[in-house]
Amino acid sequence: MRARLLSLLLRAEPPPFSVGLLIAAALIGFETLALYPLHGVAHEDARGEVYLVGVLVVSTVWGATLGVLTSLASAVAYNYFHVLPFGRFDFSTGQGVQDLTIFVLAALLVSGLADLARKHAVETSERRREADVSAELARLLLGAADLRPALEAAARSVAQALRLSSAAIVLGTAAEDAHRAAFPLRSGTTVLGTLTVPADLPEPTVRRLRQWLVPTLESLLAAARERETSRERIMLLAEQQTALRRVATLVAQGAAPADVFAAVTEELGRVLGPYPTALYRYEADNTATRVAGRGALNLRQESFPVREDSLLGMVLQARGAARLRSYEHAAGPNAESARNAGIRSAVGVPILVEGGVWGVAVVACTTSDPLPADTETRMNDFTELVATAIANAESHAELTTSRARIVAAGDDARRRIERNLHDGAQQRLIALGLQLRTIEASLPADPDQAEHELSQAMNNLTGVVQDLQEISRGIHPATLSKGGLGPAVKALARRSSTPVDLKLAIDRRLPEPVEVGAYYVVSEALTNIAKHARAHSVRIDIAADETCLRIAIRDDGVGGANIDRGSGLIGLQDRIATLEGHMDIVSPAGHGTGLLVDIPINAAPINVA
Repeated sequence: MRARLLSLLLRAEPPPFSVGLLIAAALIGFETLALYPLHGVAHEDARGEVYLVGVLVVSTVWGATLGVLTSLASAVAYNYFHVLPFGRFDFSTGQGVQDLTIFVLAALLVSGLADLARKHAVETSERRREADVSAELARLLLGAADLRPALEAAARSVAQALRLSSAAIVLGTAAEDAHRAAFPLRSGTTVLGTLTVPADLPEPTVRRLRQWLVPTLESLLAAARERETSRERIMLLAEQQTALRRVATLVAQGAAPADVFAAVTEELGRVLGPYPTALYRYEADNTATRVAGRGALNLRQESFPVREDSLLGMVLQARGAARLRSYEHAAGPNAESARNAGIRSAVGVPILVEGGVWGVAVVACTTSDPLPADTETRMNDFTELVATAIANAESHAELTTSRARIVAAGDDARRRIERNLHDGAQQRLIALGLQLRTIEASLPADPDQAEHELSQAMNNLTGVVQDLQEISRGIHPATLSKGGLGPAVKALARRSSTPVDLKLAIDRRLPEPVEVGAYYVVSEALTNIAKHARAHSVRIDIAADETCLRIAIRDDGVGGANIDRGSGLIGLQDRIATLEGHMDIVSPAGHGTGLLVDIPINAAPINVA
C-alpha cells in the first residue's frame, strides 16, 4: 500500500497542470471547511498547519510552481476565513506573513525532495527495465543456434523496450541515412554488427542508447560470436576426430596402403572442405608419384618432377610443411599442370617414415581465397596415420620376406642334407654292404661262425641304410624334387598307417616353394592323424587352378584338434603364412578333423644364395 502510494505521488510524468489546479483548489476548500469545527478548540497557530497537507501533496506531485501557488492560496484562505477579524485580509500582525513564509518554504523543500525522489525512482525504473531488456537480449543472443534470426528478435525487443518505431541489428556494417541512425557494435577495432534506429530520436534517448544499449549489445554480440565460433570449432574437431578414427581403424586392421591412401584423401576433403587432395611418394629418381588423388589433383599424370621451386620440392627440402600461395606466376611443369587444372594455391605437409621424408600430402584451392591458416596443423594428424600405415606395411613385408627366407633356407638346408646323405653316407654304406656280400660269398663253406657273423653284420648294415633313407625322405624327399607334388604325395599316402583316399587334380609342376609347402602340409597332417586322431580313414583332395592350390584333408577320427595346443599345426600355419596362404581347421569333438589350405600359386619364390 505504501509503495503504491509513493508510486502515485512520485510518477515520472506528473498529471496535467489543470488537474493540479483543481486538486489544489479542492484541498484548500476542504481544509478551510475542516478548520471551522476547530475554532475555540485548537490554538490559532496550530490551525494554520492544516493547510500544509495540501501544500505538501501538491508540491510533491506537481512540483515547486504549483506548490508555491498553493502556498499563497492557502495563506490567503487561512487569513481570510480563520484569522480575526474574519472576512478580510489582514497581514499586519505578522502571523499571516509567517504562515505564508512557512507554506512557501515547505512547498519549495518538498518539491525539491520530491523531484530528487522522482528522479531516483525514474532512474531505478529505467535500470530495472534495462536489466530486463539486457537479460532478454542475453537469452536471445547467447542461446541461439543461429545468430541472424536471434538478432531480429533482439531488435524487436529493443524497439519495444525503448518505444521506438523501428530498430534493426545486423552483422557487419550498415550505412546511416536521413531516416535512420547507425551505431557500430565493435569488439576492439573490429565491427561485429550495427544497430540502426530512427534518425529523429530525442537526445536523451540517443544518450541512453550510447551509454547503455550499445555497450550491452557489443558485449553480448562478442560473446555470441565467440560462442558460435567455439561451437563451430568443436563441431569441426568432432568431425576431424571421426574422420581420423575411420582412417585409424583401417590402419589398425592392417588394410593395404592403397586403401589407406584413398581413405586419407577422401577424409581430408571431407574435413577441410571441398578442396582437391592428393598423396605423393618421393622416388629415387627425383620424381614424385601420385598414390591417391581427389578432385582437381586426380590428374591423368601420375609422375611429377621434384623441382626446388615446386611445392613438392619445397616440402622435401624443408622437411616440413610448405605453402605455395599462388600458381599464377609459378614456373615449371608442375605449376603449368596445376594452372590447367584450375588450381590457384596449395599446401603440402610431409609424410615422415622412420625419420625420412617418404612423401607429401597436398591440399589445393581452386578459388582466389587462401586456404585456412590452420590447414597444415589439421593435416598433420592424417599424415601421421599415413606414416603409421606405411611403416606397418613395410614391417609386415619385411617380416613376411624374413619368414619366407628362413623357410626357404631351411628347405635348402634339408635338400643339401638329403643330397649329402644320398651321395655320401648312403652310397658308402651301400658299397660296404656289397663288399661284405662279396666277402661272404668268397668264404669257404667250412667256417660257419665267420659266415654267421658276416651275415649278421650285413643285415645290420641294411637296416642302417633303410633308416638313413627314411630320414632322407623326411628331410626333403627326392621324389618331390624329381617328380613334383603328385608323386611325392602318393608316396606319403602309401606309407601312411591310416588308409588314404587320395584325389589329385594337378596337371603341371608348381613353383618349388608351393610344392614344398603343400608336401609338408600333407606330411604333417598324416603324422598328426596317425598319432592323435585314431581315425579309420583319411580323404585328401588336392587341386590347382591358375592362381591357387587348394588342399582339403578330412579324417573320421576323434576330432578336437586345436592349433593353440599343437606345435606342428603352428609350424604349418607359419609356413603357409610365408606363402601368403590361408589355413582353416574344423575339428568338432567326436566328429573328425578337417584341414583346409589355400596357397597362392603366383607367390614369387624366394631364392637363397
